[in-house]
Amino acid sequence: MLYLTNDLGLLPFFLPLGIVGFYRYLWYFIKLMAWAIYKPVRPKLNPTYRPEQDVTIIVPTIDAGEEFKIAAKSWLACGPKEIIIITETKMLGPLQELANEVDPIRIRVLTVSKANKRLQMVAGVNATTTELLVFADDDAIWKPTMLDYILACFEDLKMGGVGTCQTVHAVDPSGYQTVWEVLAGFRLSIRNIEVAASTHLDGGVCCLSGRTAAYRTLILKDPAFQYGFQNDLWLGKYPLNSGDDKFLTRWMVTHGWNTFVQVCPEAELYSTFKNNWRFIKQVLRWTRNTWRSDFRSLFTERVIWHRHPYVAFTMVDKIFNPLTLLSGPVLVLIFAIKQNTQVGHTNAPLPIWNVLLSYITWLLLTRGLKLLPHLIQRPRDVIHLPAWLLFNYYFAVMKVYALFTLHEVGWGTRAGVGTTLAADITKEDNNRIMNDKMEAAPPHVELDVTPLERAHTRRLS
Repeated sequence: MLYLTNDLGLLPFFLPLGIVGFYRYLWYFIKLMAWAIYKPVRPKLNPTYRPEQDVTIIVPTIDAGEEFKIAAKSWLACGPKEIIIITETKMLGPLQELANEVDPIRIRVLTVSKANKRLQMVAGVNATTTELLVFADDDAIWKPTMLDYILACFEDLKMGGVGTCQTVHAVDPSGYQTVWEVLAGFRLSIRNIEVAASTHLDGGVCCLSGRTAAYRTLILKDPAFQYGFQNDLWLGKYPLNSGDDKFLTRWMVTHGWNTFVQVCPEAELYSTFKNNWRFIKQVLRWTRNTWRSDFRSLFTERVIWHRHPYVAFTMVDKIFNPLTLLSGPVLVLIFAIKQNTQVGHTNAPLPIWNVLLSYITWLLLTRGLKLLPHLIQRPRDVIHLPAWLLFNYYFAVMKVYALFTLHEVGWGTRAGVGTTLAADITKEDNNRIMNDKMEAAPPHVELDVTPLERAHTRRLS
């Protein structure tokens, strides 16, 4: 390096790279220190809330399989009052059979007319009778201590939402993880550090992940929340049905509720991920949701700036992250070419392969250090560091692509899901009910339509 820096003509290439590198590693060091200092909320000996009295678990799903049984048994081991499964009408039979196999008493299966996650979630909220509810994915596997640690946070009367930390559960029964699952595990390890850091520094979080998140029921039964949640449009015309966890998190921030993420072994959940290339589609959907939600938080709602300034800064950092990430290899490549073609160079030029190999080795080393908390737990994953390095640069390009395709609102991994507003489906159902009553009613007989039905139909119209 001293040899290279002796040539002041290369300063324009090394100075920007050095500044960017210094900023990135300083920023990561701050997060790492905050993560190290962070402390989870421990349950009280005499807690205010108890799972068997105060918790309902809501699971919106359309295609739960055998992994649902494993997940459901782990939820029941935490002792909730009830589990409500919300699915579309045609899946009632298969899901009822699964529920009956696990626990026909504490698991209820309800239906909505069409597959729409937000519609399913609202139906579950309205069926809840407990003070607290927990949304869970149908493959989220909990530890027996999960609910105790979630409920501990609600001792704070201003606590509105609580999230958890996560790790990957292999699809393969043998425990073998494909490279795609390992990449997902790397992402989760970094996310666990980031959410612990932001929770410690200013009490905020970018997103309470929908894989498992708890809320006060009264917040989600608010008609204003349900209307906004089911009529969520991007740019006033693109219906959003994925990104529900982002909406919920922003609602907590803008309406004065506190949030917290429990990052500790007792509150860690296991979740399956796509174990093939379809993982890329999942990441693309999440990335679009992040762009949309962060833009709204930063530039439309703007409450995040004074409530959680650290989180706001992380959102701004993510906007420029693709540029800073891609700047490194671009500058190194320019240097490698330039110093081999420069006339009158005072030192013998280094071969291009030497420069590139040195840079790649440095990247692998630094990426490995960033993933050290993960690699301590799963040292065998170190062989996937080259794939992680490639994925990072692919992800940077994907973020730019996602930015210019925010109008794409489909689910990505489920054809035809996520392109209709939940409120529109409810409106269709109400209209069908009204038409059925009209056809069934005798001539000159007033229809038996309740004031609530009339008000609901009028509001959605």
